[in-house]
Formats: sequence, structure tokens, C-alpha cells
Amino acid sequence: MFPIARAYVERVILVSDDAIRQAQAALWSSLRLVAEPGGAAAFAALLSGRYRPSPGERVAVLVCGANTTAVNFDN
Repeated sequence: MFPIARAYVERVILVSDDAIRQAQAALWSSLRLVAEPGGAAAFAALLSGRYRPSPGERVAVLVCGANTTAVNFDN
């Protein structure tokens, strides 16, 4: 993965664990979609405002959930 990222990734944005948990909860409450923390990180960057798309920019987020455990988002 690292050689591919080095070749194609323009920049990296860090988000907090709390922002990731909030993104996971938002995905669950809005779409009933369970996402693993790493799979919700890109959405967390958008939701928290750490990444702000340029006007007219089209953004896609890949969300995955294969590495999840039982989570109670209602707390």
C-alpha cells in the first residue's frame, strides 16, 4: 500500500478519534450503515470540517465495515 500511496496521495488529513466515532454514529443514525473506524475516517474529515472541498469539487468517500465489533451508537 505504501508505494501506491506515495505515488498517488497528494496530502494526508488527520482527524481525532472522537471525530471518527461521530462519523460512525452519523453513518449509523442516517443510513443504518456500520463502518469500522478506519472506514469512517474520510467521512469524519468531511463531517468535522478538517477537509473542505473546493467550490465545484466532487468528493467520493469509500466506507467499509468488515473489521467491526458490536457497537452501541445509542449511548
